[in-house]
Amino acid sequence: MKSIMVEQLVREFSLEVLAGENELDRSITRLRTHRPGLEFIGYFDFFPMERVQILGQKEITYLHQLTDSERQLRIGNVVNYHPPCFIVTAGQDGLTYLKQYCAKEKIPLLRTQESTTDFIAKMDAYLTKALAPEIALHGVCLNVFGIGILLRGESGVGKSETAHTLIGRGHRLVADDIVVLKKLSHKTILGTHDQKNKEFLALRSVGLLNVVRVYGRKSFQEETRIALDIELTKWKENTLNNELELETKFTDYMGVPIPHIQIQLQPGRDVAGLIEAAANNWYLKQQGYSAAEDFMNRIENDSGNNH
Repeated sequence: MKSIMVEQLVREFSLEVLAGENELDRSITRLRTHRPGLEFIGYFDFFPMERVQILGQKEITYLHQLTDSERQLRIGNVVNYHPPCFIVTAGQDGLTYLKQYCAKEKIPLLRTQESTTDFIAKMDAYLTKALAPEIALHGVCLNVFGIGILLRGESGVGKSETAHTLIGRGHRLVADDIVVLKKLSHKTILGTHDQKNKEFLALRSVGLLNVVRVYGRKSFQEETRIALDIELTKWKENTLNNELELETKFTDYMGVPIPHIQIQLQPGRDVAGLIEAAANNWYLKQQGYSAAEDFMNRIENDSGNNH
């Protein structure tokens, strides 16, 4: 199971540490945050204690209104479950009692100036990416016309060279050689780099290029949602290369099916242009239009008119 440390949240969101500054190595393994409302009134049947606990204005206002003895009971019951950390939103203060409990139980108490709603949205999005199941594979990841493409093929087939051509046409590199795929949901695979290869493109006979230094900031982006899996293969003689392929083929990545296309290579073929065409064609299909179906309908209609 993937995990991150509380310390990473402190850095990512510039959180103020109010208590538990020596406990920032506590692990977080759950994707979403939780607001302990029912738990403060004593209902713990479904308490997700492994999640980051968010204390918004509702929760803090409720605690402020309690007597000292009631507050001690309510907070003590929640703190005893030892969640990874508590984060107070909207810059709320008057938290002396919370600091004492968290310090005693060695639980980080953090604070942000952001509103509860905005902060939860950002935190949940961050945790979803940070804790998403992931795999690394050999290939190139690009964003072409705003569409995420995973480019695969045998070593030396020309993936990086094709990517270089596409970058020259104004498209963006995400990762070269090692592509990290993250599963954000049952429908979404995100492609990104592994930090070490960020902005780098390796070209045979030329060497390593930093695309941002050579082509500018617009030539690179951090991540992209994968929409197409394109495999570059050597040209196969005596095969039918102009079939309509009405039925879409897919490649499975961590249980998510990604539309798959195979492009055979031959001297003189504009592979970059074919990838641009594939991206545009995929976009049209998302809008409900299929050129192959349109063509077949015309043939059928023409045949009907001839009878």
